[in-house]
Amino acid sequence: MALNKAVFKTRALTAIIFVVVMMAGLLLSKWSFLALFVVIHFGCWWEYVKLVKLIKPGQYVSRLPLGLLYITMPCLMLLDLAGIVAAENSAATNTGCLGSFPFIAFYVIPCGIIFSIWINDTMAYIVGSLIGKTPFSKISPKKTWEGTGGGALLCVVAIAAIGYFSKFYTIKDWAIIAAICAVFGTAGDLLESKLKRLAGVKDSGSFMPGHGGFLDRFDSLLVAVPFVWLYVKLFL
Repeated sequence: MALNKAVFKTRALTAIIFVVVMMAGLLLSKWSFLALFVVIHFGCWWEYVKLVKLIKPGQYVSRLPLGLLYITMPCLMLLDLAGIVAAENSAATNTGCLGSFPFIAFYVIPCGIIFSIWINDTMAYIVGSLIGKTPFSKISPKKTWEGTGGGALLCVVAIAAIGYFSKFYTIKDWAIIAAICAVFGTAGDLLESKLKRLAGVKDSGSFMPGHGGFLDRFDSLLVAVPFVWLYVKLFL
């Protein structure tokens, strides 16, 4: 299929803006971090309400409490993880172990989760495009077992390596966090795909031209965060 240059430019520009906004929100300050996830939270809620209205037009109100588990709880857990990290790593921040970027110490686990999901999604797409043959799920026909497995493996390796050089926590901890994000992030993507299929729509929204809506961008994050939160609470 011929490359549509106009569509490609739109997708590329949108992706660049998205990454810049995300990185600024994650790393500038605690207030930018909070503002970023307040916007994400309400953006996801807006699209979730639209989807459940399409799925059950006369009974959608009964589905709204599920949004508290699906959207609100993960966002609160991510903010809690940022607070945990800030408390645990205040000494590291004071030592300047991160050079010119000590502020990342406050959000190292939230950043680790988000980077894990980005790497897993990217590597799954690349590996699947190159060698993917076996369909992974009827819910998402484009996913393959080869892409899903390759993405998860490369995600674990990459995050473990980054964790080693960051000096926060152990390689084992980072590998487990990355594996959790790969497995449950994929589950989150499938869950949102199922919701869209039931609603009869291609994208949850259109805030990112060429990439879909808030739920399309953060579906993996919403499902992965609670499981990482449990691991942090129980083992770190």
